[in-house]
Amino acid sequence: MTMPDLNETTFLRACRGEPTDYTPVWLYRQAGRYMPEYHALKGNTPSLDFFKTPHMAAQATCDAQRILGVDAAILFADLLPILEPMGLRLDYLPGIGPKIDNPVRTSDDIDSVSVLPAREQMPYIAEAITLINQELPEDVPLIGFTGAPFTLASYAIEGQGSKNYVHAKRMMHADSSAWHTLLEKITDCVIDYGRFQIESGVAALQLFDSWIGTLSLTDYREFVFPHTKRAFTELSHAGGGEVPLIHFGTGNPALLPLMAEAGGDVLGVDWRTNLMAVWEQTGVNAVQGNLDPIILCSSVSAIESATRQILSDVDGKPGHIFNLGHGIVPETPVDHVRRLVELVHECTDRR
Repeated sequence: MTMPDLNETTFLRACRGEPTDYTPVWLYRQAGRYMPEYHALKGNTPSLDFFKTPHMAAQATCDAQRILGVDAAILFADLLPILEPMGLRLDYLPGIGPKIDNPVRTSDDIDSVSVLPAREQMPYIAEAITLINQELPEDVPLIGFTGAPFTLASYAIEGQGSKNYVHAKRMMHADSSAWHTLLEKITDCVIDYGRFQIESGVAALQLFDSWIGTLSLTDYREFVFPHTKRAFTELSHAGGGEVPLIHFGTGNPALLPLMAEAGGDVLGVDWRTNLMAVWEQTGVNAVQGNLDPIILCSSVSAIESATRQILSDVDGKPGHIFNLGHGIVPETPVDHVRRLVELVHECTDRR
């Protein structure tokens, strides 16, 4: 029996901007709190332990792919555990979320940030990737991911979620030298961690810049662009240069042309802008998105209408990967998510 070639799967062909028999679909947070199976698996396990237990992470990843029938799985993990080997004390507090009790605020704090090999510090990631690849259908690629330098730096500085990013922006503008020193270190870790995942067996890698929308164009170009570009440039050579890179940020559509310039084979687009307008403006080979995730909490008819509109706008252009504009929220009915996946496949079947 001939083993399927993952590089010829619908998802990876779309990442390269090639024609496909149908539009592939996967979803941010497709394994998450909206699924009963997730809660049954997690039980009372603390979140950080959940992320670090390979067989649990593997089951969460594979359960979501199986239940939804999506065209790619994404490693069940979180953006922030990469900060632990750097010397930051991370925990996930009920009702609060991630919390760092020694945030990076001074030059001495930055000097204390370590850059250590992910292979040595985060072996559970490789173990989870191995288990997932053993369990996934042979024609389903696994996506790995890491936080992008700006988002990780902001979390490290703020210490938790933020509305105004006062501490991060203060360092950026009041002590740009310290800012760039910290970003250099974090970018080194992002590159190493991304390479580690690729070497461990992921078929694509996404960089999430979840907080990037707080920035102006000027600030992005001066304080973030060089670091993000370096990350994408270095990672583009990993895996023999054959592993697609996805660049995703939210909150400020005006940044998308600069993000496209910074790097990535696929540009993720949130729901705040027209997908085709971004595609035409940036000229990227492939785009990913961009249904508003809250629509999944409404009616099936609303989901179908909004989905059909995006697909009609794209009109079968090669290089479209259907996704949400951000992650599935806990209030989402699982049946609505299943219907979305079915609908994308039904509406775009070109066989």
